[in-house]
Amino acid sequence: MDTFDQLMQGFSVALTPQNLLFVFIGVLAGTIIGTLPGLGPMSAIALMIPVAFGMDPTTAIIMLAGVYYGAIFGGSTSSILLNAPGVAGTVATSFDGYPMAQQGRAGKALAIAAISSFVGGTIGIIGLMAVAPALSSLAVSFGPAEYFALMILGLTAVVTLAGKNITKGLIAAVVGVMIALVGIDTQTANQRFTFGLPDLLEGIDFLIVALGIFALAEVLVMLTKRGKEGEKRKVTSLRLTRKEAKTIAPPVARSSVLGFFTGVLPGAGATVASFLSYSFEKRIAKDGKTFGKGNIKGVAAPESANNAAAVGSFVPLLTLAVPGSGTTAILLGALLVLDVQPGPMMMTDRPEVFWGVIASMYIGSIVLLVLNLPLIPLFAKVLDTPRTLLLPLVVVFCVVGVYGLSFSTFDLWLLIAFGAIGFLMRANGFPAAPLILGLILGGLMERSMRQALQISGGDWTVFATQPIPAILLGLAILSLLPAVIGTVRRSRRGAEQDIDGGQEKEKVSERI
Repeated sequence: MDTFDQLMQGFSVALTPQNLLFVFIGVLAGTIIGTLPGLGPMSAIALMIPVAFGMDPTTAIIMLAGVYYGAIFGGSTSSILLNAPGVAGTVATSFDGYPMAQQGRAGKALAIAAISSFVGGTIGIIGLMAVAPALSSLAVSFGPAEYFALMILGLTAVVTLAGKNITKGLIAAVVGVMIALVGIDTQTANQRFTFGLPDLLEGIDFLIVALGIFALAEVLVMLTKRGKEGEKRKVTSLRLTRKEAKTIAPPVARSSVLGFFTGVLPGAGATVASFLSYSFEKRIAKDGKTFGKGNIKGVAAPESANNAAAVGSFVPLLTLAVPGSGTTAILLGALLVLDVQPGPMMMTDRPEVFWGVIASMYIGSIVLLVLNLPLIPLFAKVLDTPRTLLLPLVVVFCVVGVYGLSFSTFDLWLLIAFGAIGFLMRANGFPAAPLILGLILGGLMERSMRQALQISGGDWTVFATQPIPAILLGLAILSLLPAVIGTVRRSRRGAEQDIDGGQEKEKVSERI
């Protein structure tokens, strides 16, 4: 069966009334949640996972995928209208989108964002169809050693994006792995990190961690901030002239391709893709000096890139079971909870899920465009939602979602604890994505490592002597080097400045 026939099979799955309904629900919910500053795709998916419990796995994943790229687009609304990006991937959109809104061109900026998102998503889906089968065929040859090395690469790639302090990213990743190891060791039956508490024998559900670290922590962050509830913006005409359409067409095409391949790389994601595309377009543009002052290409490029990257991140997720971002790490957890094992065999074992999700992305992109163009003024009103109404709703959703897992009050205490941990992490500059990836990959890494050692008779050199694991582990080390070198250089500069400052003080004291 060729790709076209498989895609048609996917459309037969995605076009059922039930799946069409949940494509619409996912895109709508994602767009609304993504519009709210701070509640990005990770929080959106975490909030919607309880809704997915008990649903058909294909329908559930179709809905959650719609939430993902709906939230990516929704973030552009608050970026453009309020200069408050709802999603990290739309920060670059605000550079020119917000100036356009201040100039009375908010409607045009939102329309460009919607059209660019649609084109970027469509090109990303075509790329997913082309790349995923080939990568899946290659990945069939992967054994436990290869999978272990690949997961290490994915984890280190996300750690390197932790910011200036790579140590904090590494600490977060290690904490995530430790949380994944809580419970009974399936091989030795020993208790690990349970502290004598029977409620921890079965481990900690990732939904509790995700809702606590992202949604509940965001509530705590919002409670600590004081300021205006919202600043209304008038939404003007949405129409683009033919000249404007021609102006944005090349940047949209280039940024979509760049965004897709950036999204395929584990750890990159929509945020990196949007900044790369914005920087590239600014560098090659003849009117580069107008970027940051309301240039329409400055809205089109990052919006097409971040949506293409969102689709691209599904390539490693579906074919290798390696999340390309923190958001797809949560999706990986959702897949496993729904008893769907992503990876090389997914295309043959669960083709209805694989191709159904891809077909639903086509439908979702159209729904996203049709839904958002006429409803842009309505979505803008979501930004005026008072915190006194919004925050309690988020807390109630978190509590109901967690309590519904096992009807355990202990899980609610864990939710509160992880909410506090997430708040403290943000306050001290610790990234959440490495922790979530460590949590998701921890158990899988341990299983793959043990299987590889059993096959090799306990020989640890199996990870260095076989070509693919050696290459992947080498890439993991190389991915850490730039961040490590940057950290060392910054610490040296700080030490030199301290020495220079001390010498100047000594000279001043001598003069006195």
